[in-house]
Amino acid sequence: MSLLTGSANAVKYTLFGFNLIFLITGIILIAVGAGVGAVYTGYELFLTAKFFSIPTFLIVIGAFIIVITFFGCWGALKENYCLILSFSIMLFIIFILELAAGISGYVLRNDAYSLINSTLFDSLSEYNSVRATPTTALWDNVQRDFQCCGVTNYTNWNDEFKNSSLPISCCKIPAGALGTFTCENDTLNTNRNKDACLLGFSDYISDHAVSLGAAGVVIAVLQFFGVIFACYIAREIKIRNGITGFM
Repeated sequence: MSLLTGSANAVKYTLFGFNLIFLITGIILIAVGAGVGAVYTGYELFLTAKFFSIPTFLIVIGAFIIVITFFGCWGALKENYCLILSFSIMLFIIFILELAAGISGYVLRNDAYSLINSTLFDSLSEYNSVRATPTTALWDNVQRDFQCCGVTNYTNWNDEFKNSSLPISCCKIPAGALGTFTCENDTLNTNRNKDACLLGFSDYISDHAVSLGAAGVVIAVLQFFGVIFACYIAREIKIRNGITGFM
């Protein structure tokens, strides 16, 4: 028989429903963290460790949420004071962590331009046109994918290529081209990519950082209401059971 009546009983089932939502949000956090982490992994040579810490953090939080929903669901159904109180405390901790992760995501978005600017310039000297290296392959992929050349412009390659040439990935190979193709840094070269890589690449990375921030903040807000419901139910059960002590 339920110890709760009226509005308290309604809140109990609302809390149970919220737990099912929390379970889904935990899965969403894991999916967002894993998805963004996978995107960043493809460009890990150009990204600092800071870009990987937040996705990993969200995955851990998502897994923890899935685990603690047991306390909320079981505590709400059984009207168990200790379980619901434990759930409230853990959910509040998760709320703080998610809020921190969300804010960190937005901070990372703002810092992405300067962080990537530094790593791109540092990697220019590692480009090897004779022997393929991971850095060479990644630069070629970035310049082809974002149709760009150099960090801030094509002249960034001048120190690496003394013979007025550029990486072939800096140019669009004309349709039907035969034989040897070269990419020149001549200002009249119409096949050369006009855009710089820094802006397009950093915007792409920043957009994914925003998704981390949005996921953390939005789900944290949902969980804040869950904390309120859980505390209210714990208080009602405590009063009806005559429990003394905390809360």
